Amino acid sequence: MPSVPSGQQARAQAAAITPGRQSPEPEPTPAERVRALFTGHRLSPGQRRIAQYLVDHLTEAAFLSITDLAERVGVSQPSVTRFATSLGYSGFPALREALQPIALSAVAGTPDSREEIRGNELQAAIDAEIENLESLRRVLADPGQVLEVGRQLAQSVPLTVLGLRISVSLAEYFAYAARRIHPDVRLVTRGGSVAYDTLLQAREAGGSWVLAFAMPRHANETLAAVRAARRTGLRVVLITDLTMGPLVEEADVALTAPTGSRLVFDSYAAPGVMSAALLQAIADAEPERTQARLEGYEQVATEHDFFVDD
Repeated sequence: MPSVPSGQQARAQAAAITPGRQSPEPEPTPAERVRALFTGHRLSPGQRRIAQYLVDHLTEAAFLSITDLAERVGVSQPSVTRFATSLGYSGFPALREALQPIALSAVAGTPDSREEIRGNELQAAIDAEIENLESLRRVLADPGQVLEVGRQLAQSVPLTVLGLRISVSLAEYFAYAARRIHPDVRLVTRGGSVAYDTLLQAREAGGSWVLAFAMPRHANETLAAVRAARRTGLRVVLITDLTMGPLVEEADVALTAPTGSRLVFDSYAAPGVMSAALLQAIADAEPERTQARLEGYEQVATEHDFFVDD
């Protein structure tokens, strides 16, 4: 005869088979609670250094004076104050007051080691980039806009690619690849009159479009260059993390690709994929030209031994 479960056992069994019953969400760690204070705020690289120090040294940093914290991080006292106010606090004392209960809970429990916190932060940065790519995947589920932009850029001869300050690396990548499939690509990585001169020459040579990159922190000289391009009669495609603002308003077409902001400096997984997708669209818009140029390049690369054999 089967044994009858006790009342406690019966309740446990019932909970195990009850539809929709889920285990409770784990409590956030102290590091996660501190990180939540920064979520949704656009921080400069210097401010991210302060934020990272607070996460890595929570039990100590939550009780430091503003002078001591500034010295430990290697920033000025006004920088710490601006950091606190950017989070919505009246100043550093108010931020410190919010941090202290979290620090005490870390001391009372089993605090994460610094290495574990750092590892979690790096993993969180990767998780955030995965979310950015998922967002981009949803956007590109309808590829019509990117394909049309690629067609327009393919027909612009010359095609000008603009990227200033932190956006230079993305612009250089795009221009390097685009030159393999497009007959005349002109790269602009300096602002001011140098940029205006290149844009003017591109327009006079018959160009119709500029592809501009604008990643945070968004430079005033990028906005000036985009406006200069419009004055010359060029149209502007903008790849940026922004969905609104002066840069987006000045562009004829804005392709939004979010950036990763969990580390001291932004990471660009989604903008990189957006760039590659746009290169694909340019290649597909002129398939015969693309094939001829790629074959020609491979012949030159082989003749001059450009690459190490794999």
